Amino acid sequence: MVRAFFTSSWCFASPSTVAGAVAVVARLTGCAAGGVPTLVAAGWLEGEAVGALAQPAASAATTTADKVVLIGFKRILPALQWRAVIRAIWLAYRSPRQSDTLNRMARDLKADLETLSKVLGLAQQRDFERAADLAATTLRSGFEHPVLLNVMATRLELHGKFEESLALLERAVAIAPRDIGARNALSLCLQRLERPAEALHHSDELLRQNPELAFAHATRGNALIALGELAQARASLERALELEPGNLAAIVALASIATHRGDHGVARRWAEQALAKVPGLPDAVLSLAAAELAAGEYSQAERLLQGLILDSRAGRLDKARASGLLGDVLDATGRYAEAFAAYAACNGSLREFHRRYESEPSMLDHTRALIESLGRVDPRHWQAPASVTDESSEARLHVFLTGFPRSGTTLLEVVLDGHPQVATSEENEFLHEAVLRFLREPFDWQALALAGESELAPLRTAYWAAVRRAGIEVRGKVFIDKHPLHTLKLPVIARLFPCAKILFARRDPRDVVLGCFRRRFLMNPAVYRFLDLREAADFYALTMEFATQARPLFPLEWFDVRYESLVADLPGGSREICRFLELEWLPELERFAERAQASNHATPSTAQLARGLDRGRAGQWLNYAAALEPILPVLMPWVRRFGYELSPAFTATSPGTPGSSSCSDPAAEKNPGPLDGS
Repeated sequence: MVRAFFTSSWCFASPSTVAGAVAVVARLTGCAAGGVPTLVAAGWLEGEAVGALAQPAASAATTTADKVVLIGFKRILPALQWRAVIRAIWLAYRSPRQSDTLNRMARDLKADLETLSKVLGLAQQRDFERAADLAATTLRSGFEHPVLLNVMATRLELHGKFEESLALLERAVAIAPRDIGARNALSLCLQRLERPAEALHHSDELLRQNPELAFAHATRGNALIALGELAQARASLERALELEPGNLAAIVALASIATHRGDHGVARRWAEQALAKVPGLPDAVLSLAAAELAAGEYSQAERLLQGLILDSRAGRLDKARASGLLGDVLDATGRYAEAFAAYAACNGSLREFHRRYESEPSMLDHTRALIESLGRVDPRHWQAPASVTDESSEARLHVFLTGFPRSGTTLLEVVLDGHPQVATSEENEFLHEAVLRFLREPFDWQALALAGESELAPLRTAYWAAVRRAGIEVRGKVFIDKHPLHTLKLPVIARLFPCAKILFARRDPRDVVLGCFRRRFLMNPAVYRFLDLREAADFYALTMEFATQARPLFPLEWFDVRYESLVADLPGGSREICRFLELEWLPELERFAERAQASNHATPSTAQLARGLDRGRAGQWLNYAAALEPILPVLMPWVRRFGYELSPAFTATSPGTPGSSSCSDPAAEKNPGPLDGS
């Protein structure tokens, strides 16, 4: 299926909604066009503008097909495509994967050909309702073909029913595994549902079968951006441009990569190139607006984003992303109430789009269950001496960097990554096998506490095997496994790696929760809770409660890093951390901005860090104090415990965490120092 291939990423989490009617034409002609036709279908291009975008093709055969597709949706299929339609139906009759109904019926080839041509004609006219109705009727008659399933899936996506569309596309791929349109449409739908790892699988399979498909390389590049793998994404997108110069999907995705890296000059050039071809194209508008924001051209950035929000052609997620970035523009101009309203509008749209997470077990309930289960384990079981020889590790020292999202873990990682004796994980998940073994519901930490070495050793081996598969060289180095929510896996870490050290990032809880609410992450059950301010606060408080209860149970060396202190005195703070990690301090650690810009992995902090230290980011919550007031009773116990100043206007004394009967009073513990190692 040929659709527009918009960016999916950490900061801009979802690709745009576009129609896929031309998938039929592209598949049946063998055309490898890269997204322009569907811009016509979605209304971004009409009339003569389409012809102006046609690019010379590599061969006469491709040229013919490209011209057929690029002329738009007003023309009748020429003879070349009638032959392709007939061939496709003939293959459907011969396919060993025919539906049971088709096997029982004697089909009328001429009638099926006429029906399929009607479906194609309606799709060309952008009449997706009638095209899909006819496709559904034809499917019920026993003629099951990936084109028909694809057309029905397109209508469902236009109505925002992506899960239902996914089921149809999975069926299309099941009956026709080599169908280019069906598999590409499936990859794009999975990206739309923010399941980029699965999308990448289908893009890779498509390219294994058809390595010269430019649009498939672009689709793959977007999936990799969503996974934060910027270097691999760039390679795929550049390959798309080699195969098809001017590929619009690749151009806008390269703009997005530059935006992630904070290279706004490059992003501007790519975005302007895309907008010259397709005015108003959402991803290009977003990259250009981000460049204007970085340059201090706030009114221009606001104008671009307001225009996208009001554009009737823009999809719901395009408008959500524009609202989120508009919040940043308004924040930069000191219009904090308007900025918060923009963030809330963005999150409200995202919550509606991802409402399937409401039917899944909540991360809040998950964390409460972890706390409750931890309290049922005899502490002596955790304290049992462990004579463990980690034979699978080649690292000189093993460190877990954790805390909570937006607490400063990325800053710590990129600073330490400047040391030649350090290897970092870039937020990969290597504890997968252990999590599957010990974190299944219903939770029971007792099994982990009593697990013997014969059970733990294979999981330790699986961890290091995953590290090697990620291409990380740890031999003789300090290996830092950074993941903010590894906090909830501390018992697993302690049992598998009792000699590991913990770097725990701390930041003012009010800034942490506000940051989670304002920033866009790749959607998952934990991130979904950040879209609601109260749920974000509850999740933070529960996670800190779990860390508080878990910490004294395990004989792990632990070092608390206070974000504000590190930013205020990076040389002094990094020296203390190096001593804890048994490393010599080097001045290269301070030159982290260049490394952030060149990073091959994207997080919401990457572009910010590429600009260097921003000491003004501490205490940002004060600008939003009125909006945060309802959640302050949840956060104030942790504000006190971590030694942050109280707001003069706030005097609440509630020490508990809502919904958790096992919470102790955090105010009873001594406030830790700025960089308090233990």
